[in-house]
Amino acid sequence: MRSTSLFLGMSLGLTAVFAATGAHAGKCPPEHVLTEPRDVERVGTKWLTREITANVKLAGWRDIGDFMLRQRRLELAPGGTVPTHSHADRPAIVFLAKGTVTEHNSFCAVPIIHHAGTPSEEFGVGFTHWWENTGAETATFISTDVVPFAADGTPYYGWERGVSPEEQYGQ
Repeated sequence: MRSTSLFLGMSLGLTAVFAATGAHAGKCPPEHVLTEPRDVERVGTKWLTREITANVKLAGWRDIGDFMLRQRRLELAPGGTVPTHSHADRPAIVFLAKGTVTEHNSFCAVPIIHHAGTPSEEFGVGFTHWWENTGAETATFISTDVVPFAADGTPYYGWERGVSPEEQYGQ
């Protein structure tokens, strides 16, 4: 009985410590959430690699049209950036598997710190953001999104249909 109370007390204490120091890790602090999107800095790609790991064609499924569910693995070296891009019509869930990154988001007035093990839901009118690796190790993301595909079945690679980040932002 005493060990159960001790365990419960320690668990609650650790929860309070983590809540006080990282309550908003991976999320915009409520007092900084914006109701109207702000402009975010336009940055290009720096020290980023992307690999498509899987695609599932959704055409014909529930009348969804010419779309695919795409999964990618992204590696972002320390000091690197994922370019500014929009999720106005591209829903995504990104899971940070390794590392620490900072997100600059159109609906948050302050940078958002993400640590390994945190997901990020990305979608909506006016939703634009970019990421930077502010940690000391390479960050690894697993990104899953719904994207269009060409009639010939060519995969969707760019942030905008058929345009690479390098072409779009000149880097």
